[in-house]
Amino acid sequence: MIVDLWRLGKRIYKTENWREVHRLVVFLGRSLFHASQMESLYLWFQEDAVRREILAHQPFPMEQVTRAFFYAGSTFGERKALIQHHFELLQANMTPENVVRFGSFDARYKIWDAGAEDVDWYAMLNFEPGQRKEGLLSVMMMLGDEELYQIMCWLDRRAGEDCLVIGAMQGPNMEGAKDIVKDITKRSHRYRTKNLILYMTQAVARSLGMKHIYAVTNAGYYAQNHVRRDRKLKTDFGAFWEEAGGHKTDDPRFDELPLVEPRKTMEEVPTRKRAVYRRRFAFLDDVDAQIAASMAKILRQPEESTGEGR
Repeated sequence: MIVDLWRLGKRIYKTENWREVHRLVVFLGRSLFHASQMESLYLWFQEDAVRREILAHQPFPMEQVTRAFFYAGSTFGERKALIQHHFELLQANMTPENVVRFGSFDARYKIWDAGAEDVDWYAMLNFEPGQRKEGLLSVMMMLGDEELYQIMCWLDRRAGEDCLVIGAMQGPNMEGAKDIVKDITKRSHRYRTKNLILYMTQAVARSLGMKHIYAVTNAGYYAQNHVRRDRKLKTDFGAFWEEAGGHKTDDPRFDELPLVEPRKTMEEVPTRKRAVYRRRFAFLDDVDAQIAASMAKILRQPEESTGEGR
């Protein structure tokens, strides 16, 4: 096993950089400290052709399990179970070739397009190396090649039910971001952009047959770097999840969010705003329809179901 770990480590870390050499040594040390669980996870990947191909493409799940990723206070055993549940649920719901794509940093699968002539605004399902601290899958809203908003997440099983867990949400980091968000909000009929990326993630979760959505709170964020030195929050996850219809769970690190965003009835909307709300709801209905149709193309048909993860 030590030889396999060394080979994996050499693929994960660029050892021409001395800092990466240090990380490799730490990786090997942690792996040996948790040798039985590490070997169990490695053999689990090797025993299945699809999972074996994923690890051949990219070895990062074997690194993720050794590091304090995903959420605050996660244990080695919890990360191991999380990784296994995620790939089991991908296998249960997606065709094998797409499981490999989404496990191998080779996806960038478009799930929605605004259809605008003057701006290339779309959303995709993806997973990139830089997102692996907070998840195993991402929903990304794009403007051309630039990332506008993204949610990092993973699939899991809690209390015997399948769920999607949000590890982080990130906003724009581009020149003129404030004006860009203002423009996109206008195009969304005054629907906030961060609400829209969550709405898209909810649609993805439903398409994958998830029964629940959970999201890390301020207490649950893995790095705690959303807290400034004066202890004030740079990003208040809890406040946003509450606004989106979320509620607290028994674990203070996670809130539960609705699978379907609650909507006001027209009777609840002031008369002067009803035209805007009608356009907004029509826009959101199209988002739902496009994502459902796009996801259907990569999902197993009912007769193809493996039963994996169920």
